[in-house]
Formats: sequence, C-alpha cells, structure tokens
Amino acid sequence: MDIGKVLNDSLEYAKDAVWEKWARWLLLIVSSIIFPLILGYELEVYRGKKPAPDPTDWAKLFIDGIKLFVIQLIYAIPTLIVLFLTIGAGVLAVRTPAQATAMWGTFTVGIIVTLVIAFITGLFAAMGSVRFARTGRMGEAFNFSAITGRIGKIGWGSYIFALIVVFLVAGIIAFILSAIPYIGWLLMFIVAPALTIFIARYITLVYDSVPVAASPPTSPPAA
Repeated sequence: MDIGKVLNDSLEYAKDAVWEKWARWLLLIVSSIIFPLILGYELEVYRGKKPAPDPTDWAKLFIDGIKLFVIQLIYAIPTLIVLFLTIGAGVLAVRTPAQATAMWGTFTVGIIVTLVIAFITGLFAAMGSVRFARTGRMGEAFNFSAITGRIGKIGWGSYIFALIVVFLVAGIIAFILSAIPYIGWLLMFIVAPALTIFIARYITLVYDSVPVAASPPTSPPAA
C-alpha cells in the first residue's frame, strides 16, 4: 500500500467534493450540525462512490447516520468503561488536596490505558464501519473474524501505520486551523465536512487496498 498515493487521492477527493461546489459544501456544513446526516454521507464515501456524491436522499442519510452512530457508540463502550473506572472513579474519591496529589499517578495510568483501548477498538471500528456500508447489515460491523481477516490481508503493521498517518495529518490540520486567533473555531466549522470526507475516503482506500484474488482459469470443454 502506497501511503503517499492514498493520502494524495484522499486529499484530492475531499477537495473535489466541496471546492467550487458551494451549495454542496453549505449542505454538508448543515449536515455536520445535524450529525446523523454527515455520518450517513460518510457511509456513501465508504461505499466507494467516486466522485463524491451529492447529498440528496436526506431520509436515507439520516437513518444510515443513526445506524453508524449506534455502531460507533457500541465500539466506544470499552473506552468509556475504562475511562470511568480509572479516572472518573478517582475524581469522585478525591476529598482532600493530599488525595488529589496522590491520584495523579492513577490518572496518568488511566489516560494511557484509555488511549490504548480507544486505539485498539478504533482499528476494528474503522473496518467495521466500511463493512456495514458495503453490506448494509449492522451485524457485519462486529464480524470480528471477517474484520481481522481483512486487516490481516492488508497487513497489521501497514494498517496501524496507515491509521496513525491519517489521524496525525487530520490532527495537524485541525490544530493549525483552530490556533488561528478569533476565527479558528469558524474555520474548523467550515472545513469539518471536508476533513470528514478526507478521512472517510482514506479509510475506504485502505480497506480496498487488499488485492482482488484472480479467478482460477476455466478448463477448456472436453473434446
């Protein structure tokens, strides 16, 4: 998998999706506010549509977005549990400044464990979301044998590296925009749909980077 090629394709795809298509861009910004709509549109990207489609069937986008939200929420449950047990419970137990100081070590460990759990579940959530988009069945988002098989064909090292790269790139873009005084928050709000499309397209290309197995040659008919 050529990460540079995947990044370039994803950036071009996101740019073509919104640049000089102001009506579509505005609709996607509104969809980001009514978040199931932008999640539904994300699924359209996961389905491999190229170029990026117009957001038209709003009812379908909304329903698909609710389904994707439920999937993402289920994947987030382990992270939320660890976060509460390691950090939330510690905060509730603190009664004095001395206890607060003593809890810093627990908080640090809790944050590290939470990030690790979030990353691991994120590996499966990304591929699971594409499987749901391709099959239309929510259960396929949790077909862990199929998901691990897909990641295995991509290569675990390549897959993990690919996800680290895209979230680093997206994080840097978000940081630069949000750091601009006074208007940073507005720029992030405007660019958010393009950033969502960029990440979705990138994950789609990673998912599709598995070579298609060649069909076995057919035997000639017997004379």
